[in-house]
Amino acid sequence: MKTPIHLALLAGLALGAMAAGPAAAQSVLNIGLQDDPDTLDPATNWSFVGRHVLQSLCDKIVDIDQDGQIAPKLATSWEWNDDSTQLTLHLRDDAVFHDGTPINADAIKYNLERDLNMPTSRRKSEISAISSVDVLDDSTVQINLSAPSVPLLAALSDRAGMVISPKAGEELGENFTNAPVCSGPYKFVEHIAQDRIVLEKFDDYYDADSYSFDELIFRGMPDSNVRLLNLRSGQLDLIERLSATDVAATEADADFTVLPVVGLGYYGITFDIGGEGANLDAGKKALVRQAFSLAIDRDALNQVVFEGQAATGNQPFPPASSWYDKDFPVPARDVEAAKAKMAEAGVDSVDLEVLVPTDAERQQVMQLVQAMVGEIGINISIKPTELMTLLDIARQGKFQAHLVGWSGRVDPDLNITPMLSCGAAGNDAHYCNEEMDKLLTEARALKDPDERKAIYNQVIAILQEDLPIVYLYHSKWIFAMDSGVEGFKAYPDGIIRLAGVTAE
Repeated sequence: MKTPIHLALLAGLALGAMAAGPAAAQSVLNIGLQDDPDTLDPATNWSFVGRHVLQSLCDKIVDIDQDGQIAPKLATSWEWNDDSTQLTLHLRDDAVFHDGTPINADAIKYNLERDLNMPTSRRKSEISAISSVDVLDDSTVQINLSAPSVPLLAALSDRAGMVISPKAGEELGENFTNAPVCSGPYKFVEHIAQDRIVLEKFDDYYDADSYSFDELIFRGMPDSNVRLLNLRSGQLDLIERLSATDVAATEADADFTVLPVVGLGYYGITFDIGGEGANLDAGKKALVRQAFSLAIDRDALNQVVFEGQAATGNQPFPPASSWYDKDFPVPARDVEAAKAKMAEAGVDSVDLEVLVPTDAERQQVMQLVQAMVGEIGINISIKPTELMTLLDIARQGKFQAHLVGWSGRVDPDLNITPMLSCGAAGNDAHYCNEEMDKLLTEARALKDPDERKAIYNQVIAILQEDLPIVYLYHSKWIFAMDSGVEGFKAYPDGIIRLAGVTAE
């Protein structure tokens, strides 16, 4: 192998006072992310890259396995009552936070109530069905719901299920992100914005033996070419989101390993419909958005940008998903039909500003879309915008459209409700369809997948008409790493998990 994993002599690197004599050699895993996370507080984080860091920093109530099924984590088992309005969790008894305080039922109650009640929380819509949380004993939590909500358990496999130290949460308040105290296999050392995040191994973690590295260093690098160059030069050991155009060459190099997995999420163009920045034509007229969608050649996007490795899409779920509605297949490009929709809307031309993250891949996608929709009179002005800035602008509704992805969840509700239900924290479109919300509520009460599927088909029919999001494609999560990294497994949510990973 060309470049071994880095062994750094760390002499007192923000780890406490310098010990006498030479420092011990420590293993360091250098990880390249597409962006710098917005926050390191699981209640307020909204960036995908933040989930990579939080996975190692903050333990979850449950997790998922490689098949996308719910798996035990802090909760070793659970059960629902008959009508899905009560979820009881049974907790492990050997877990502690990084400050030494115990993870018990009181701590779970604190975290769920924090997610529900903190003004800046982005988890509210994900767990809004919770009406109260009861502590039955130190290791048993009863979650009571205001309405049946089967997707709640899946929500607890992500940031809504991540727990922080109640002691630190109370002491730090809104400043928690600057010095997070969680419970994962690694604890916080430092975060230098737009440079690096450093975590060190937490020796008192209940499964510490499964984690080999003494230190993790995450670096945000928006350009996939830069991430790959740093991997090749040995500055990074593992990178996420290798560009599809680099897969063949990297796979052919014996010094590196490439590992792709089909993702659960989507990429699409979200239109501001109810916010103050809404475009009076594209934002206010569904016919214009329908024309926009018809003007796009999704197959061409896939071939040109992703060399055919993505999946074209037009719904919140990829076509291979069991939740996909085959009655609404991915539309072929139809310029004449698109022009007819524009005429029906009474619009000759539309000037539309689209915010696009600065990475080369999404810029290229938007440039192709720009050329395609330009043929029907929709004139796009592309505004490259740093991701965290873009998300902040979007939350305020001060935009016309943006190209952003959703990383996807194992439960279908969580690919729709957090982004499109009325008043949801992540509803950038400021879209509200009460009929759709009623259907989503009905689906959340059902345990039978076939019964739920029938209702989601009705939801898809509404979204195909309203198109608050024009879905474009579903990408693979493509990881690349030094060939000395062994034991790494790719999960369908695209999140880096390091249990069992070793390196030469």
